[in-house]
Amino acid sequence: MSEVSLLLRSTRVITPEGTRPATIAVADGRITAVLPYGAGAPYGADTPYRDRATPVEDVGDDVVLPGLVDTHVHVNDPGRTAWEGFWTATRAAAAGGVTTLLDMPLNSLPPTTTVAHLGVKRDVARAKAHVDVGFWGGAVPDNVKDLRPLHDAGVFGFKCFLSPSGVEEFPELDQERLGRALTEIAGFGGLLIAHAEDPRELAAAPVRGGPAYADFLASRPRAAENAAVTHLIAEAKRLDARVHVLHLSSSDVLPRIAAARSEGVRITVESCPHFLTLTAEEVPDGATEFKCCPPIREAANQDALWRGLADGVIDCVVSDHSPCTSDLKTPDFATAWGGISSLQLGLPAVWTEARRRGHTLEEVARWMSAAPAALAGLSGKGAVEAGRDADFTVLAPERTFTVDPAGLHHRNRVTAYAGRTLYGVVTSTWLRGTRIFHDGVLAEPSGRLLERNH
Repeated sequence: MSEVSLLLRSTRVITPEGTRPATIAVADGRITAVLPYGAGAPYGADTPYRDRATPVEDVGDDVVLPGLVDTHVHVNDPGRTAWEGFWTATRAAAAGGVTTLLDMPLNSLPPTTTVAHLGVKRDVARAKAHVDVGFWGGAVPDNVKDLRPLHDAGVFGFKCFLSPSGVEEFPELDQERLGRALTEIAGFGGLLIAHAEDPRELAAAPVRGGPAYADFLASRPRAAENAAVTHLIAEAKRLDARVHVLHLSSSDVLPRIAAARSEGVRITVESCPHFLTLTAEEVPDGATEFKCCPPIREAANQDALWRGLADGVIDCVVSDHSPCTSDLKTPDFATAWGGISSLQLGLPAVWTEARRRGHTLEEVARWMSAAPAALAGLSGKGAVEAGRDADFTVLAPERTFTVDPAGLHHRNRVTAYAGRTLYGVVTSTWLRGTRIFHDGVLAEPSGRLLERNH
């Protein structure tokens, strides 16, 4: 038995069996045991008593959650580092209780569409990561031949767009090319993750420039999501492929997803903090910090998304952190960059709305840690139990704070949450048994680069 290096103690530890007072024993960066509160370190009979002093960190009544896993982050590094970067994004992650993130393959230059491009990403990230970082590959029209090599190189799956992505170096897949890519990915047991909006429905929608949010919302109708998800379901069923719907905002399609699962279709779904906490009715005209694609929809739609979460049709909640420079957030919804920065604020935002609706922190931990870890196959992440990585988020759930953009760690401090009062203060974050964030102070980078099934 390796020598225990840390005992982390709380009156409220969220474990797979529920929340209870506990002491977590850590050795070599992993959880060795979850013990009764007040217990000492477990030692072998051959360990002399004088060598048994172990550091104890008692966080009192703060809640210990498994470190959050965010599988949808646009780091934009290299190539668009004025928008974000591994140094700033992973600092924001650590401050928000996120201990593992997966980087999306686009908005960086080059995009992660070949093994060589993956190598560039890894080289850039290696010395800058405050948390553990993995990578998605990209599926674009001309890289079917690159998908298996990327899979073998350790990417966690393949991101595609079914409508234009907004950047010319990452084109969308039409229906024929989607079928080709999905056939290849299914052949080696991979995962396709899709931005699901149908381009024909988008082309048929009214498009008017200007500051009115209602005009922008009309330009990204639910019908676009509904049609794209319906086609994904059909292709997944036809090919017995595994697919994942990114950033679902239309609740209309939830019954179709539930029915497909009942028929054995392998489809999973995520939503995002902004869809669960912000509503179209409250977006001021010209406030393009609220712009994202698909868009923030009406309150009634949000209620249905929460029902989908409660029923288990929506599997997980991840940020879709997609920042840009402030000048790209022009007051015109038609031309402003679409993306919401929430990596540091996702947990308190979701917890604030979850507690209002009667949900528990155990549910939040499942949506934001266990389920994303399962989606990516990160067997060492996502739970406080023996054998997992000693990744923890320590939260004061009854404390509140008001969001001040100056206190955010991502590079461009534009946020749709500015001025909001949220429940849940992250007091510390731990990565493999080492505290990487505490009361506003970040440690030096100690994150690792992750590969699928490693």
